[in-house]
Amino acid sequence: MSEHVDVLIIGAGLSGIGAAAQLSREHPGRSYLVLESRAASGGTWDLFRYPGVRSDSDMYTLGYRFKPWTGEKSLADGGAILDYVRETAREYAVDQRILFEHRVVRAEWDSDTARWTVTAETPDGTRELTADFLWACSGYYDYEQGFTPTFADQESFAGEVIHPQHWPEGFDPTGKRVVVIGSGATAVTLVPALAKGGAEQVTMLQRSPTYILSLPAVDKIASWLRRRLPEKAAYRVVRWKNIGAATALYQFCQAQPRLARRLIRGENLKRLPASVDVDTHFKPRYDPWDQRLCLVPDSDLFKELRSGRAEVVTDTIERFTPAGLRLGSGRELEADVVVTATGLNLKAFGGAEFVVDGDKVDLSDSISYRALMLSGLPNFAFTIGYTNASWTLKADLVAEYVCRLLAHMDAHGYRAVVPVPPEGLGREPFMDFSAGYVLRSIDDLPRQGDKEPWRLRQNYLHDVRTIRRSRIDDAALAFS
Repeated sequence: MSEHVDVLIIGAGLSGIGAAAQLSREHPGRSYLVLESRAASGGTWDLFRYPGVRSDSDMYTLGYRFKPWTGEKSLADGGAILDYVRETAREYAVDQRILFEHRVVRAEWDSDTARWTVTAETPDGTRELTADFLWACSGYYDYEQGFTPTFADQESFAGEVIHPQHWPEGFDPTGKRVVVIGSGATAVTLVPALAKGGAEQVTMLQRSPTYILSLPAVDKIASWLRRRLPEKAAYRVVRWKNIGAATALYQFCQAQPRLARRLIRGENLKRLPASVDVDTHFKPRYDPWDQRLCLVPDSDLFKELRSGRAEVVTDTIERFTPAGLRLGSGRELEADVVVTATGLNLKAFGGAEFVVDGDKVDLSDSISYRALMLSGLPNFAFTIGYTNASWTLKADLVAEYVCRLLAHMDAHGYRAVVPVPPEGLGREPFMDFSAGYVLRSIDDLPRQGDKEPWRLRQNYLHDVRTIRRSRIDDAALAFS
């Protein structure tokens, strides 16, 4: 007989542990379990072990709303974030409700019983669990395989090729020539870390530039406030300060892209050595925030470029050679190690199959409701964060909403709820974001509508009003 719980949460990373903690706070009598495909909690922050791994959002907003971040660094390293996530799990006894090495492969809804039957693969075979409510907190990345383009003659390379998602334990860069392919958040983290770690030379090889800004690693205002205010009060003030600053920056970039370009260029010029041409290597083809803007703590990338231990090359790859890489310009980069920081793959809800009353669900036919529920999937919620702000800002809002939704269903005796889109609702891609990892998989993701509440808003202040404070008995939701 399968085990039954009130709520089944998929994923024991930042989102899943936050969801479980919020559920235990708001509904202490409700039973729940967390299914985690890996053998450890922490999600992204346990999986990624490459040198220098850190947040690219400040921890006062990447931290949970209900648990203050007390670390010194605003852009914290991965180990500190993992400790914070696991501390939260212990504090709310979430760690006692996690089933590890349970990879969800199928979820089947039965309207007669108003229950989900979830099939998970475990080391001991398949296991079934049932739940009244299913909550996917596994994000949208493929945690088994990162994205790596096909490079000609890669097998001829005499050195080592590494993808950051599968970093070898004990890797020592000392004395090695390392080429990092990519220019996103992973690449701009790896390059200074490898240079500081003793590599002879580190080259960031990019096909096209990314917008990069420096941010202080330690928030001086936060440090000042924490010395003068109670912990929770200081955290709240700094959190809202950073939310306001990030929102203002994003809105400014969207409204005044040319001016934003000039200002970012000016900041880069201040930090780059004269030998690095800003317009070749730091002038993207797109406007600011059409793709995610990268933050570096205390100008660490720029400092390594000035030191000469690191360089940036903007070119295409023609092929691998035994000694390194042949570029489109004809130049050959010699390397002992090539790191393919070329991005991630998307996989909605870990690739699980969904079935409703015997019919398989095509997720690309579903429409998201407030970017946290899907049409056609009863008693189901999902957590996906922002692309232009800290992931946890949205994760917290989703957790609060689900807890309110469950309370509403309890109060009115409802057993099931499902979003029902109106006739004639226009359909658009789930994310209006031009990053490569999104464009490669956008057709496989659910859709969004062309009007509220079916439209995805990458705006925390908007979502505070429409998610945290909205009525639960929305006409778009069908309760039964």
